Amino acid sequence: MNYRLKYPYEFIGEILITQEQIEERVAEIGEQITQDYQNSEKLLLLGLLRGSVMFMTDLMRSVRRPMTMDFMLVSSYSGTDSTGFVRIDSDHKSSIAGWDVIIVDDIIDTGFTLHTVRKLLLDRKPRSLKVCTLLDKVARHKVDIQIDYCGFEIPDHFVVGYGLDIDEKGRNLPYIASVDLDKYHQLYG
Repeated sequence: MNYRLKYPYEFIGEILITQEQIEERVAEIGEQITQDYQNSEKLLLLGLLRGSVMFMTDLMRSVRRPMTMDFMLVSSYSGTDSTGFVRIDSDHKSSIAGWDVIIVDDIIDTGFTLHTVRKLLLDRKPRSLKVCTLLDKVARHKVDIQIDYCGFEIPDHFVVGYGLDIDEKGRNLPYIASVDLDKYHQLYG
């Protein structure tokens, strides 16, 4: 494989989760959701933008039952740091009252974003509310979070790929890779 194709960004540390591992795990989660919600008449996957787009798209294709989707645009990062302040930039459009809702997120770091969004959504009276994340950085949790569907637990690395980014770089990688932060700061200040 051409080195430039495998690592199109010079700040990549190492590949932590391959494209094949992601595909396999997303299919497993989709199958589990299919089983768990086989009797649900109103299933909504609610993606937290922007990082969850690739995961949510593949997950939806793996769930074999009727559902709908919506998105919220939330932010809590400045560069490589979680600010602890969660901002709702765009709310979901459809009512979730009486729906089985699964929040789909790309990564749980401190847990502040998910904690805030979950509290907000519970006030809107869904029938049920569960959490699905591709990645979980357990070592960084600052609040208690219940994760119902988890792709992978990862060590405390800043990661990019499969929708995750660092200052909008790296989202297009088909795998999850660590960022060499020293090299990144040398390149981009």
